[in-house]
Amino acid sequence: MRWVYWFGWSLFGSAYRSLFGLKVIGRENLVRDGAVLIASNHESFLDPPLIGTLYQDEMFYLARKTLMKGALLKWIYLAWNSIPVDQDRPDMTSLKAIIKLLASGRRVLIFPEGERSLDGNMGAAQPGVGLIAVKSNAVIQPIRIEGAREALPRGSGRIRFTQITLYIGKPIRLTEDELNTAKGKHGYQHIADRIMDAIKTA
Repeated sequence: MRWVYWFGWSLFGSAYRSLFGLKVIGRENLVRDGAVLIASNHESFLDPPLIGTLYQDEMFYLARKTLMKGALLKWIYLAWNSIPVDQDRPDMTSLKAIIKLLASGRRVLIFPEGERSLDGNMGAAQPGVGLIAVKSNAVIQPIRIEGAREALPRGSGRIRFTQITLYIGKPIRLTEDELNTAKGKHGYQHIADRIMDAIKTA
């Protein structure tokens, strides 16, 4: 783990445990080796580093380009392994980057809904998640976040120190039949829905 990543990992880990009483359920389900596609619901800006604290080594995640304002913030986001995403002009660049990272044995976090929840309810999964799962054939780790929205709701700049819980579901390994039949938007959507269902029941 590089020092700059370790610094953020240690800082956020201490904050989540001491300020938010972080609780982890199902830690025995956590896949620690090899390429892992981590899929989680999205409640808050707190979510990426929150899930990052589960692992003892580095992971990658998506971040909007608009968050990288100024040279310092851009350096921090890139140093913490963010993959820039242009939500105004989406293309295949970020998806290809994720697939390439997984192919090299890395760990990548994605939010199938594509955006933070407004009301706490989980939204529909995007088909691109299914495409990544099929093309990479990586183990999928479903994780459900609870309490992060109450701690820092979308549209709010005020943090509330409420308990946050992570529920780690059993890993998913796509079958040969699923890999062979999941083609096109409909096929990828089917896989994405399966992943979202696993998050809901984690």
